[in-house]
Amino acid sequence: MTLLDEVIEASGGMARWNSLRRFTLQLSLGGTLFSPLCRADCLKEVVAEGSTGSQSVRFIGFARSTNCAFYQPDSVTIESVEGKTLRTWQNPLKAFSDRSTDGRWDELQLVFFCGFSVWNFLTTPFLLAHPDVRVEELPPQREQAQLWRRLQAVFPPSITTHSSSQMFYFDEQALQRRTDHDLLGVKVAHYSWAHQVFSGIMVPTLRRSLPLRSDGTVTPGPSLLDVEVFDAWFE
Repeated sequence: MTLLDEVIEASGGMARWNSLRRFTLQLSLGGTLFSPLCRADCLKEVVAEGSTGSQSVRFIGFARSTNCAFYQPDSVTIESVEGKTLRTWQNPLKAFSDRSTDGRWDELQLVFFCGFSVWNFLTTPFLLAHPDVRVEELPPQREQAQLWRRLQAVFPPSITTHSSSQMFYFDEQALQRRTDHDLLGVKVAHYSWAHQVFSGIMVPTLRRSLPLRSDGTVTPGPSLLDVEVFDAWFE
């Protein structure tokens, strides 16, 4: 059994994942990345509904608004509770890729970033089994008095994610504990822990992204991105 096979089995198994079509999360997002972009509480108590099979997420309560926000890789839309389109952004990836963490974002850009981030977080590690994702097992690395096994993954352009090349770390239980990737021009170590089972799927309920120094060591803080999942449903 390969490491990826062990990881997928520890997270609920591919058969269970393939039987699911939709997810709903109650979560909050924060961190210094959002500090210049919105109020400190604007991304608290957000509901995210989406597809397990395609990059699609609908946000309710986003930025403390009564409107709904929709993310897809090729478009972002803000709609009123009555279903009227208020704002839309076509082909956002091309424009967003030029943004940096010191730029001022509007609500559409926030929806785009949070949309692909939440979808990637929720679908990993099953996403690593996608036929167009290239995965290679590398030697393990010791961290936090444990030996964490590693997978190097290269994502195709068809999958919108933080960076095309990412390093995934897994603990002795084959649970995802860290991912190294670029975050809007900054290299980060994205930690995940406090795993819980929801509808048969193992989900990390706490996440934190910390900057990586040029020598590969992790900066202790402050955190660029914090994610807390309060509850999750799959169907």
